[in-house]
Amino acid sequence: MIDLVLAGKKEQLSHERGQAAGGAEEIARLPPFALTDLSGHPLSEDQVAGRAVVVEFWATWCPPCRSTLEWLASLKDKYGDRVAVLALAVESPEAEVRKAAGSLSTELRWAISDAKTALAFGDIVSVPTLFMFDRSGKTARVLYGAPPDLHAQAEKVLATLVN
Repeated sequence: MIDLVLAGKKEQLSHERGQAAGGAEEIARLPPFALTDLSGHPLSEDQVAGRAVVVEFWATWCPPCRSTLEWLASLKDKYGDRVAVLALAVESPEAEVRKAAGSLSTELRWAISDAKTALAFGDIVSVPTLFMFDRSGKTARVLYGAPPDLHAQAEKVLATLVN
């Protein structure tokens, strides 16, 4: 997915997927997913039910993703169990994902996203992409890339979701 966009082949992606390739399609709710986290434990939407949920799609080759992941760890420290933070790697070698996860926070749930999961979130064609969901699973906000005010925007939304 991302490889096609980086290679300038958005049209091919649109044709293959039957939808726009400019960014993730807006989704109304936290979609069903079933992954295995880096610790070997199952990870699904049922496990985060009843909490605010932050899902970050990232890649090991994405420099802005690293600072976003470090910031996400601080959210977990700040809000504790009131928020579930999932860091889902895309198009990244497992060894590099494990290395990055090991050098950052153990508070995040780390997993490698498969194509089915990325598609369930509207298809991920850029990183970082940050999804925020309220306690009922409704989409509260989707943020693309790493603008200078990303953390401020996200924290403002998250403060309303956890209170």
